[in-house]
Amino acid sequence: MSKAKAAEKNGHSKKNGKALSAAVSAGAAKSALAHVSPPLHQDPHAVRDTREKVLEVAIGHEVRAFRKKLGITVADLASATDISLGMLSKIENGITSPSLTTLQALSRALGVPVTAFFRRFEEERNAVFVKAGEGVDVERRGTRAGHQYTLLGHIGSDTSGVTVEPYLISLSEDSDVFPTFQHDGMEFLYMLEGEVVYRHSNNLYRMTPGDSLFFDADAPHGPEELTHLPIKYLSIISYPRGRGGD
Repeated sequence: MSKAKAAEKNGHSKKNGKALSAAVSAGAAKSALAHVSPPLHQDPHAVRDTREKVLEVAIGHEVRAFRKKLGITVADLASATDISLGMLSKIENGITSPSLTTLQALSRALGVPVTAFFRRFEEERNAVFVKAGEGVDVERRGTRAGHQYTLLGHIGSDTSGVTVEPYLISLSEDSDVFPTFQHDGMEFLYMLEGEVVYRHSNNLYRMTPGDSLFFDADAPHGPEELTHLPIKYLSIISYPRGRGGD
């Protein structure tokens, strides 16, 4: 084999080796991400076929909630009501529709009226629609000239047990010191305009339009560097009802 052909073959071998290495690295990264990402516990696109099915789910939710409030197991409730363990499991998961006799037995064992099982089904579900530019400007810790917080919606009462506050945050002027926040719950940021270096605990994240950051809000967090103004991003804060943020 000539020296030229040998060199060409060696060059192809190195190129293929680099390509293989890059593919392996990409595959390893994807595998690692899949490993650390927990599976979803519910299908966000799930639909319920009929109103009757919604009723079954509502009853099951209330039975489970009352049982847990008393601190008893499914086996304990099955023993107290003479309902099989399998049937109770189906009721709590909204798979089957319990008879009136079964509901009466459950109400006696749990110490609640039969009507209590229908509370979740009968409650009105609220929605808030906000037209562009019609959000409510609010004062939060750190609000100052050039830093605007616009609340995009608020539902005062729902069945989730969680309060959610969606804000549109607009930063139009630089400042020497930007406040560090720390509060209960989780927070999700979605970058819309500009560029900011955002701090969470000891980590810094350079965010540009389309980037997002989801974090435990109990750690110190906030904009570290306003790189390119004006800056706009969505901030969605959620926390257990009764415990507030900044």
